[in-house]
Amino acid sequence: MADPEVPAEQNTPTTITSHPKPQGNIRYDTSYIRTQGGILKIAKILLNFVGFICIQCTYLALHSSGKWFSTVSMFGVFVTGILLICYLFHVVEKYYKAPWIKFELFYCSIMAFCLLIASVMTAPMESAAFQAASFFGFTAMILYAFDAYSKYVAMKSGALAQVSDKQKSKDKETPAVPAPTNSNK
Repeated sequence: MADPEVPAEQNTPTTITSHPKPQGNIRYDTSYIRTQGGILKIAKILLNFVGFICIQCTYLALHSSGKWFSTVSMFGVFVTGILLICYLFHVVEKYYKAPWIKFELFYCSIMAFCLLIASVMTAPMESAAFQAASFFGFTAMILYAFDAYSKYVAMKSGALAQVSDKQKSKDKETPAVPAPTNSNK
């Protein structure tokens, strides 16, 4: 007979979640382009570049607001392009111990703020090209803000910046072996 003072073992199922270990090789993989992060990066590059072209095609390109918008948009094109290349070649996965998510959270937040300022400065100009650039700047700002939010959520959940598809398929929840119970009553 079981001792009434000793609680019986509870047979609760436990789940062990294994986090995938990133692969350590640099390789070219276009599957990142089809992910949310890849689509966002390509859209941000295109919006920044089109906004830059709009500013440069007008006679007011040397105005201070035009220079500021051009600087911010081309900085966005270059840094976002470098990040896209790092993801395409799995550099982020190779150096997974670097705080990639925190860096991108900081970068996307700063870019959203700078694009807000640049777009507000170019919106009231009498040039239609400046107003078009302002539209592209506001749209890029929204994408950067959304990306910053998604990086914040990923950082809070402890997610890795990049894991290959092979590793994701291996990362399945496996039930642990339940503890044996004493069924002799």
